Amino acid sequence: MERRALTALLLRRLVPVPFVLLLASVPIFALPRLVGTDPARAVLRARSADAVPDPATEARIRASVGLDAPLSEQYLRWLGTLLRGDLGFGYVSRAPVAAQVGDAAAVSGLLAVLALAVAAAVGIPAGAYAARRPGGPLDRLLGAGTIAGVAVPEFVLAPCLVLLFAVYAGALPAVGWGGPQYLVLPVLTLAAYPGALAAQLVRAETAAVLGRPHVAVARAKGLGSHAVLWRHGARLATTSVTALSGMFVAGLLGGSVVVEVVFGIPGLGRLLHAAVLAQDLPVLQAGTMLVVAVAVTAGVLVEVLAVATDPVLRSAERAR
Repeated sequence: MERRALTALLLRRLVPVPFVLLLASVPIFALPRLVGTDPARAVLRARSADAVPDPATEARIRASVGLDAPLSEQYLRWLGTLLRGDLGFGYVSRAPVAAQVGDAAAVSGLLAVLALAVAAAVGIPAGAYAARRPGGPLDRLLGAGTIAGVAVPEFVLAPCLVLLFAVYAGALPAVGWGGPQYLVLPVLTLAAYPGALAAQLVRAETAAVLGRPHVAVARAKGLGSHAVLWRHGARLATTSVTALSGMFVAGLLGGSVVVEVVFGIPGLGRLLHAAVLAQDLPVLQAGTMLVVAVAVTAGVLVEVLAVATDPVLRSAERAR
């Protein structure tokens, strides 16, 4: 598609994003309160050693953090802070929320990008080459590996990698955040699931494409097997992987709680986990809103990218 048409498509897809985020903000704000969370009590536990604080102290705490106002007023005030980007301070941590969430998101973002890069670098070629000979040794090996990658959860895979590479081999650090060596185990853990799905998807679609008549014609004209595989098979299959990458980005950014806790990584997942335990609502709500915003925006960008790279989708978009 022309650049102008892609720009127009992007703008059309971005128009609903603010309304989606506004709609998502309502349950993000309300759910913690609906399940019985009392932010004032959390503040009291963090700031006072008294097991049962007196009502005057509790009332003063509620007033200091704005919890004595009606719920609708609290929501509008919180929504205003989001729009201004001034998120205030955590009820329990007393640290700036924007700084906490921003620093943690940068760490999780780095992990997500590296994990997706590893997943694509391994999963796409493995799936493509396995599709050349369905039922062959490589295909069977890939099938077993991808089943394990999809089925084994992160809370099982992470400790296994720690035992194998950190405890027994002593080649990599088990926990911490520092140089590149600290990235290896968490990135491998996060890349296992998307890499397995990418390999399965590329293998299935490439095998289907290689059986079509136009591929037989290309072979008859003397096109080499490697060129046939990548020009006619895997190239089209990667479009489906691209379409899933937006979902993976959001999942890796907000769903890496287990990995970040196990490996002691100061990312967004670990921050949200700590905020839930401490009932620190400003941190929890800001972090959750960021994950939703990334998910929605990534979905839009990936959709536009898929249209730009897939001739079928481009034709369908022109026909609208």
